[in-house]
Amino acid sequence: MNYREVAQQIFIAGVKDVLPGKLISNMMSLKGQVLYIGNQSFDLEKINNIYIIGAGKASAAMGHYVENILGSRIKKGHIIVKYGYFCKLKYIKVTEAGHPVPDSNSFHATEEIVQLANKAGENDLVICLWSGGGSSLLADIPETSVPDEIIILNNLLVRSGADIREMNSVRKHLSKVKGGQLSRNIWPANTVNLILSDVLGDPVDIIASGPTVPDNSTFAEALKVLEDHQIINQVPSGILNILYEGVQGILPETPKSGDTIFNKTVTFLAGNNKASLNASKSKAENLGFNTFIISDELKGDILNASSYIIDTVIYYKNNNSIQKPVCLLFGGETTVRVQGDGMGGRNQHLALTAALRLQDISGITFLSGGTDGNDGNTEMAGAVVDSETVHDALAINADPEKYLNEFDSYHFFKNTDGHIFTGPTMTNVMDIVVVLIE
Repeated sequence: MNYREVAQQIFIAGVKDVLPGKLISNMMSLKGQVLYIGNQSFDLEKINNIYIIGAGKASAAMGHYVENILGSRIKKGHIIVKYGYFCKLKYIKVTEAGHPVPDSNSFHATEEIVQLANKAGENDLVICLWSGGGSSLLADIPETSVPDEIIILNNLLVRSGADIREMNSVRKHLSKVKGGQLSRNIWPANTVNLILSDVLGDPVDIIASGPTVPDNSTFAEALKVLEDHQIINQVPSGILNILYEGVQGILPETPKSGDTIFNKTVTFLAGNNKASLNASKSKAENLGFNTFIISDELKGDILNASSYIIDTVIYYKNNNSIQKPVCLLFGGETTVRVQGDGMGGRNQHLALTAALRLQDISGITFLSGGTDGNDGNTEMAGAVVDSETVHDALAINADPEKYLNEFDSYHFFKNTDGHIFTGPTMTNVMDIVVVLIE
């Protein structure tokens, strides 16, 4: 058995279960003139216009299946996706933009979405398609700032080691659309949010920075993130002034629970990491593995996460009462504070870290991959390693510790043939770690 190939099959099974086609068909249907979304129904004879808006890596693919159901009933729409995640739609405009750092396309397309939202009236229906990546794709510029300052800030956040909750608390307080504020433009129309989660615990106010749901974060929390991750002195002064004015009460907070702008809003979670892990588990069991989902809340710094995973693996390997072969599954999203100029992402970095710890432990295969098919600043989904990875690398003079210290896991795996390539998957529910114990 080729355990590396088997690990990839198990990973892919998890990805396939959260593809937008399956998720939308499970969530939405049209029977006559009645549109069913989740546990809600809408009599389309009483709806004047249907608008579709959204942002995120999976949002255009979600839009494709919404179009299959609603067709020409859609008055207009606009969705923003990451470059490479484009799909041509008939009734909905799709714009490709920057991720994880916004660019001019992000700003221009967001302006157009705001204009579209402003058109929605009391008897209209706005269907919002949000998925991971939306925070940088749906991006605007504070009135007292300029695009370069927002770009600098996002670059600092991405490299700081801050988790998605922390980053988005900052982003929401430098925006007029994030953190529930887009609902001000949509009101008084009916709003339905369909959300694909890329955040631990599926908090809808964090996913894509929650443009159309109440926000729980504050200006003070946003400022604390910059302080805690020691980047506050690098943040442009114009940005800091906005946050300071918010803390002082000069600028209004983001809308909270109970605000009337959310009275006609319903929100549904279309898919998440837990569903993906369950699909991977079924695949592994079908392949003959005694399979355990260890956690769907893998988080924190990669070094700590790696230690936790490997310690768990060693326990299962050495426990003779547990029938082998074993498959262990972990889901979530780790963080990495980048201190080098190399290429890679958290999954490749985690796999390389694991390879160093597994070099003297035989019979273990370790895969870490992003369900979106995109790891960091590379076109790869992640990487797969085993106990031979480090020995094989040293045999060709590829020093794994050097690559790790330079944060250049991409070129390590390019030289040692450990990459996982899927291309853009059009979905995004964080990461999956597959560990096989022979």
